[in-house]
Amino acid sequence: MATKTHERRLSTSAPISDIQGPVGPEGVSRPKHKRTATGFGAAEIKNVEASIPEPQRDAWKKHSAQGFTTKEQFEDETVRHVETTLARSLFNCDELAAYSGASLAFRDRLVIEWNKTQQRQTFADQKRVYYLSLEFLMGRALDNAMLNVGLKDVARAGLKDLGFRIEDVISQEHDAALGNGGLGRLAACFLDSMATLNYPAWGYGLRYRYGIFKQEIVDGYQVEVPDYWLDFNPWEFPRHDITVDIQFYGHVSRHQDEDGKNVAVWEGGEIVDAVAYDVPIPGFQTPTTNNLRLWSSKASKGEFDFQKFNSGDYEASVGDQQRAETISAVLYPNDNLERGKELRLKQQYFWCAASLYDIVRRFKKSKKAWSAFPDMVAIQLNDTHPTLAIVELQRILVDLEGLDWVEAWGIVQNTFSYANHTVMPEALEKWSVPVMQNLLPRHLQIIYEVNSQFLQMVEKQFPKDRDMLRRVSIIEESQPKMVRMAYLATIGSHKVNGVAELHSDLIKSTIFKDFVEIYGPDKFTNVTNGITPRRWLHQANPRLSELIASKLGGYEFLTDLTKLNKLEHFLDDKDFKKEWQEIKYANKVRLAQHIVNTTGVRVNPKALFDIQVKRIHEYKRQQLNILGVIHRYLTIKAMSAEERKKLAPRVSIFGGKAAPGYWMAKTVIHLVCSVGEVVNNDKDVGDLLKVVYIEDYNVSKAEIITPASDISEHISTAGTEASGTSNMKFVLNGGLIIGTCDGANIEITREVGESNIFLFGNLAEDVEDLRHAHNYGSFKLDPDLAKVFDAIKDGAFGDANRFTALCSSITDHGDYYLVSDDFNSYIKTHALVDEAYKDQDAWLEKCITSVSRMGFFSSDRCIQEYAEMIWNVEPLVPEQRNGK
Repeated sequence: MATKTHERRLSTSAPISDIQGPVGPEGVSRPKHKRTATGFGAAEIKNVEASIPEPQRDAWKKHSAQGFTTKEQFEDETVRHVETTLARSLFNCDELAAYSGASLAFRDRLVIEWNKTQQRQTFADQKRVYYLSLEFLMGRALDNAMLNVGLKDVARAGLKDLGFRIEDVISQEHDAALGNGGLGRLAACFLDSMATLNYPAWGYGLRYRYGIFKQEIVDGYQVEVPDYWLDFNPWEFPRHDITVDIQFYGHVSRHQDEDGKNVAVWEGGEIVDAVAYDVPIPGFQTPTTNNLRLWSSKASKGEFDFQKFNSGDYEASVGDQQRAETISAVLYPNDNLERGKELRLKQQYFWCAASLYDIVRRFKKSKKAWSAFPDMVAIQLNDTHPTLAIVELQRILVDLEGLDWVEAWGIVQNTFSYANHTVMPEALEKWSVPVMQNLLPRHLQIIYEVNSQFLQMVEKQFPKDRDMLRRVSIIEESQPKMVRMAYLATIGSHKVNGVAELHSDLIKSTIFKDFVEIYGPDKFTNVTNGITPRRWLHQANPRLSELIASKLGGYEFLTDLTKLNKLEHFLDDKDFKKEWQEIKYANKVRLAQHIVNTTGVRVNPKALFDIQVKRIHEYKRQQLNILGVIHRYLTIKAMSAEERKKLAPRVSIFGGKAAPGYWMAKTVIHLVCSVGEVVNNDKDVGDLLKVVYIEDYNVSKAEIITPASDISEHISTAGTEASGTSNMKFVLNGGLIIGTCDGANIEITREVGESNIFLFGNLAEDVEDLRHAHNYGSFKLDPDLAKVFDAIKDGAFGDANRFTALCSSITDHGDYYLVSDDFNSYIKTHALVDEAYKDQDAWLEKCITSVSRMGFFSSDRCIQEYAEMIWNVEPLVPEQRNGK
């Protein structure tokens, strides 16, 4: 009887190409040629490829997947996926099934290029960028994929043949709930640009099961409910073979190794598994398809404890799993409670540790010396959230790889760069020492050691300035002591950048003033934010993109936005201007339809659309906007019928989410909704003024809102908004700005010209003096604002007690955000907007001129600046483009 042949299981790290001759007893086969779970380095791939018999290689190549290019091929792929992947048929294929089938068809096509891109980048063995961001506000993926691979028309025709409108199919997609505000959308634009410009780059983030939350407006209040965006997500690939053990709690023991070297060992505690999920990121008109890797948390010991279940403790039997899964459940868990603070810190370390493990693993496959790490790896910190990555890399190098402390710290500093996004004190993260001591004991030791060596250096440099040591210390001597993450990020990075010229100047003169003295000005630089024109013009406003292309002779402006400057040549072209105006009106009709469908409020598309959509925060001053709306309402009510006829009708549109624990921001939302309830039902006012709150603002809603704006509000207190990018999106879509001299508004003004923007308010250099006068001098409330407060207190918009705190923050508690100081200027500037809007021809010229001068604000320009000034990385241009 013949013995049964056993097939040897392959180790995931064995150098299989070195195996020669028999490897075990007779009847045990050699390992099959197969890829390891985590791939090979550049040198190994060639050996492995050579070891695979030629017939196998030929068979593989013969049957390799090919991406569709024609309508018929797209229909084949879509129907196949509907019938086999989804198990649907002709008779029950609804729009959601059509979306799913089309998405899977495009996903398959992206994956082919994605695999080739990863192979190309591995072979090239050059420096890569790793972009660490707690948020990636990606928006819908199908439309973006269609446009980036240049096959939207093919998909439109194919879906029509199958009985569907492409717009209905695209609208089935749920926005990826991986972010909230501008920080996350900037990260998404950067991923698009890095792929479009062919840079070898990966994004790393968290796979939030419920996003930040889905916002519902109930009786005028924000209500948070889970955002079930992962019910069906065809754009991600679970990588269950890439699982990282992440440690929390425990203790640190020290001993000497056989060489007499002191060694620290982090032991005990709790282990949670990080599981990788990959999302392909296609570039525009290039085969380069980069990767976004998201980490999901799960219990390391399995989901289910049979012993506890069998003993009747049913809830505890799944307790480990539930506790582990909370780490990646929600973006920004409410940290008003101590447990919430610990969860946020846990979340940040979990993501940083998993990402660093992955980056280090990939580097080690290259077999290069550790000194080459900064030559192969550039890690960009998107704000302070990923700062623990600095500490984690130092821990890996010193504790696990045995490097000398000084050598390791040199590698760390040359690897990391840090983009600061705020000067707001509450947004500069600090973690209490007791919380960190409990959760990450070894990391706290490393932070203290880094701080000690840093302060010694500072003391040598400034021996007579003892107070500087207190000011720059990573550890804040408060009760309890706090770890200043922005300082740690600055010390641990080779470059620190602001995100607009004013912001970069402010961080050097305020929060990092001492660090500029210590390190010199060269460590600090500026990269003004930008946006991707592919999504924010071509995808969001396809008719305008088509009109521009018809005048510029093609779509080259989508990869070189400076080409828009030729539009100014057409300012006297009546047909061009007429079509431009028709496109704007059609976009306003589309938004008006969305408003009536979602809120029941009917608005007139011929009115001036005045829009403020962004995170709800006191510094962004939605309260100034709604108080201005109340002033307008009171003014209209006091007008005669004849005076009202001369007034330009206006629709004030708000949108955005308030953090669950941010009570004042929620009060602003409630005031907006309460004012809307009164104004929209006042027959005296009619269409002269409408107030609308669009719930659950996200990227796909922004794509409807942005092209419809006549004026958009970017009215933060001067010196508080780092940059802003929604201002760029609105102007690129032919809307004008009313704004303060803050963030990127200043650079937009410089580009488009002062006559094409409506600026108001105090300047950043005056803010501190005004705040000081409020608290220690005389504070006089603006008389027009006083009338607004009187109306609120008289119950004109419901129970006045609900708005007492909002009003008194301005009248009695120092008016920190200068609402009263800027109110008069704000009202007068809105009067100028009304006047300018009456001359539609002149208004149109302002809009066209502004669009033509937006070339600077492309995220492509940002990425090129980062690559040259900060990352020192080269693009890897594919030999063939679009398979040609």
